[in-house]
Amino acid sequence: MKSTLGLSNPSLSLQGQLIRIATGIALLTVSAKIQVPFWPVPMTLQVAALMMVAAAYGFRLGTATMAGYLIAGAVGLPVFAGTPEKGIGLAYMLGGTGGYLAGFLVATAIVGFAADRLPKLALWPAMLAGLAAIYALGLAWLAQFAPEGKLLAWGFTPFIAGDLVKITLAAVLVLGAPAAWRHKIRGTSLDV
Repeated sequence: MKSTLGLSNPSLSLQGQLIRIATGIALLTVSAKIQVPFWPVPMTLQVAALMMVAAAYGFRLGTATMAGYLIAGAVGLPVFAGTPEKGIGLAYMLGGTGGYLAGFLVATAIVGFAADRLPKLALWPAMLAGLAAIYALGLAWLAQFAPEGKLLAWGFTPFIAGDLVKITLAAVLVLGAPAAWRHKIRGTSLDV
């Protein structure tokens, strides 16, 4: 099936898929470690990276990459922002940012599906929907940790403007990339 981004469903070898997943996990890890000091948690490049991975890889490969990233963190690898300083593994994931991590997986699925099946102009709105999922799950989880009346101040207001810029940048980079690059990332051939 031809995608509206000009890509066919990936028919990569297992080795090709594993290399792409490992590369995506590495990119997500680096994006978590590049931090702008902020309160209550540092601001990272994770949202931009996950949107680009989801859009470039599509639903199956993107979701597998995000699941691999979350599994790596769950088993104790220091892949998340603030690890290992603020804990590792499931203990970290069950902390205040755990809902945002779950939202990452949902956002990846939303954006990956859009990249595979919808017109390319739907990519930014799909990223916006993915961001909404991140915040919905993140805030729902954070509510059990935040003092009354502080939920939005702790988990939304300081970050939303930056995240909107990040998803816009991710959409521009993915959509502006040459078709040959997109095909190489997915392991597909150019359809003429």
